[in-house]
Amino acid sequence: MSAPGVTITGMGLLTPVGRGVENVYDALLQGRSGIVKPPADHPVANSIELAGILPPIDPGKIASGPDGKVMDRTVILAQLAAEDALADAGLTVGDNVDPDRIGVIIGGVGGMATLERQVLARAERGRAAVSPYLLTGILPNMPAARVAIRFGLRGYTSSVGTACASGAQAIADAVRLIRSGEADVVLCGASEAPLFPTFAETFANARALARGWDDPAEASRPFDLRRNGFVLSEGAALLVLEGAEHAAARNAPGYADVVGYGVNSDAHHPTAPRPDGVGAADCMRKAFKTIDPSRLGYVNAHGTSTKLGDVAESIAIGLAFGDHTPAVSSTKALTGHMLGTSGVVEAAATALAVNTGLVPPTYHLDDPDPACPVDHVRKEPRDIRPEYALSNSFGFGGQNVSLLLGAASTPEKRQINSEVRV
Repeated sequence: MSAPGVTITGMGLLTPVGRGVENVYDALLQGRSGIVKPPADHPVANSIELAGILPPIDPGKIASGPDGKVMDRTVILAQLAAEDALADAGLTVGDNVDPDRIGVIIGGVGGMATLERQVLARAERGRAAVSPYLLTGILPNMPAARVAIRFGLRGYTSSVGTACASGAQAIADAVRLIRSGEADVVLCGASEAPLFPTFAETFANARALARGWDDPAEASRPFDLRRNGFVLSEGAALLVLEGAEHAAARNAPGYADVVGYGVNSDAHHPTAPRPDGVGAADCMRKAFKTIDPSRLGYVNAHGTSTKLGDVAESIAIGLAFGDHTPAVSSTKALTGHMLGTSGVVEAAATALAVNTGLVPPTYHLDDPDPACPVDHVRKEPRDIRPEYALSNSFGFGGQNVSLLLGAASTPEKRQINSEVRV
């Protein structure tokens, strides 16, 4: 007996390459980078060389009045992404979705920028400087809680804290929630705002970040022989996952189905990937266990542009697929690494590749590392029309998540704006 269909019916994407489904997908196809040198007035201007910074947004529509003084940027971004995702799905709570049957699962590290500001304030001015609203500014469940409060979503609500795998794991958890019958709809994803000094400097001091590039757009180059680290980015992305029957009942088209998922642990090291790729390979196999892997035509790789990570993932892909060689690319070449949010944006890109047939390439992959022997999609999009595709996300602590995407099981698939082209 096959599992009930779980369809993506809405997307809210706030990324360094743009906001909204068509803008983001078009940027990933055309090669428009969101990586820049932080301007002089940015909080990380003196901390890191490069960053993926969101286009200007208007937080006033979310955080005006007293709330604006206590909301961390992660919460503001999550609410904007939620607004976009619900509108994109055509959902009105209390009208075409029961508020008790819609859940919220949002991952991320929480309001660490708020914590930094408060620690500095206390060091300078003492106890009186500590805000009584500190906890609601830093708790990692606040993006989900604030989204639930704003939109009146009374179903299952939680946060996920599995580092850079958080957003992808939120999607996997949402699939399980819908399949179990506990929810009809789940708003899921991640929100990350890591561009503040202390957080950025810990990566810089670990020499994990790309450095020494004259052209910021070329700094993130997954699988390339010249790669020398990742680019830290901010962003928020939420998907509306919906039971296929519920979507069909309201005539909602789907972008693609989340057909399966794998979640496991390397159980190896706090930061380094398992070099033999066994854990990640097992995770991928769990995701596509219900299909013949020869039907899987594309893998959107975690591909961060780090020396160890890209090699370990390439080895894992080889182990998972054997003689079958799906096309592989990493969209982090353009977005940088949005931590937990990356997995959600990449799941969205994978869904759009299934929907349209166009696979975004890994840009700036000029000289593929021989230690990464996969079928790289590079320099331009590839029209391969994958029947199924995989999206990988891996996090510190050995957290592995793989999501299997296939055609939408709704009566109609979502039509992507014709301006998206190669």
